[in-house]
Amino acid sequence: MNFVFDVGNVLVEYEPVEYLEKLFSDRLLAQKMFETIFKCPEWLLMDMGKLTHDEATVIFCEREPEYTDEIVYAIKNVNRMFNPISGTIEHIPKIKKAGHRIFYLSNIHNEIRDFLMSEHKYFTLFDGGVFSCDVGVIKPSPEIYRYFIDKYSLIPNECLFFDDMTDNVEAAEKEGIKSILFSTADCVLPFI
Repeated sequence: MNFVFDVGNVLVEYEPVEYLEKLFSDRLLAQKMFETIFKCPEWLLMDMGKLTHDEATVIFCEREPEYTDEIVYAIKNVNRMFNPISGTIEHIPKIKKAGHRIFYLSNIHNEIRDFLMSEHKYFTLFDGGVFSCDVGVIKPSPEIYRYFIDKYSLIPNECLFFDDMTDNVEAAEKEGIKSILFSTADCVLPFI
């Protein structure tokens, strides 16, 4: 079996509001930064690799000039948000020991990809994967699942995909990939 993991909220934490509330200790400011940075079209363009963090920061600051310092600070420290989910990470060696292959398939920015690959050593246990920023397309688009399957010459129904987003799970299923809506690391155990 080929285990395929999303990254955010599966391998690492991804809670932007919580991150911003810790960063600023001000709920109203955190909510403003959430809307300004994470709930805008530029976030998706970064996921597609079409904008860098620096380019997006310029756009955010032009849109909300009175929050320039806060925007710059939030983007500069965004990697603080991506802490490993220990339960899932602990399963990776077990999956490998059982003879399965492990991949990642995730929507992510270039800068976050670089941080994760350099700081989270468990990625060395993976057989490969696809980050959206490298292919210019994001989940739940069917193209990213097809690209992933073709890149590694996989058979879709021999893959088991874990993602925390219903749309992504359903899109993978439409491509013939067995999929599990990830809730906790325990949902992986029955398949090892």
